[in-house]
Amino acid sequence: MFTRSAAIYDAVYSFKDYAAEAARVHELVEERLAGATTLLDVACGTGKHLEVLRAWYRIEGLDLDGDLLEIARGRLVDVPLHEQDMTSFDLDRRFDVVTCLFSSIGYVGTVERLHAAVASMTRHLNPGGIVLVEPWFSPEAWTTGSPHLLTVDEPDLKIARLNVSQRDGRLAVMEFSYLVGTPAGVEHFSERHEAALFTDEEYRSAFAAAGLSVEHDRHGLIGRGLYLGRPG
Repeated sequence: MFTRSAAIYDAVYSFKDYAAEAARVHELVEERLAGATTLLDVACGTGKHLEVLRAWYRIEGLDLDGDLLEIARGRLVDVPLHEQDMTSFDLDRRFDVVTCLFSSIGYVGTVERLHAAVASMTRHLNPGGIVLVEPWFSPEAWTTGSPHLLTVDEPDLKIARLNVSQRDGRLAVMEFSYLVGTPAGVEHFSERHEAALFTDEEYRSAFAAAGLSVEHDRHGLIGRGLYLGRPG
């Protein structure tokens, strides 16, 4: 997935306020499950949220991308990190909190796999636990034909990432073109990312099918909303 960009992932997303996002996650959990002590972050990437969340929880992480996990392992040397698929993972233990942040849920691609992912997260909940899923864009919120440019300007690292938003049925398509400049030279490469455009009803249905009652925080962490589910 991030086959070429994993090494520069943290630089590309250096604009994200992981500390504020993690603090908001903790606040939402405390309001609903005061005293929660264990947390699993599904699609944890390079571990930047976990790096902050460990202040409040005993943490573990899971991701399908081995390159991102290698970076996370360097950051979280004493934390269990698992290379598994979010739709079918089995860790043989349970947690008070299971999170799936930064819209990673969109990468499951289909409604069937959305249901499988939420069911897998639910199977790893302690009784009374809570699942938090940050959604990707809805079908009506995704616009095509919009050019996007992201830049990084550090002393020894220059990055330009460009794409024009596209759509293929119910998938948002991002054909990212990268220019990366380092003291060793300039490199150009491309990556294709696809993320499913699920509706609010589809998210709610996946939570209900897993036996979770769901509430929706409209703003969430970065304006994309947040689904919070608990058994019952």
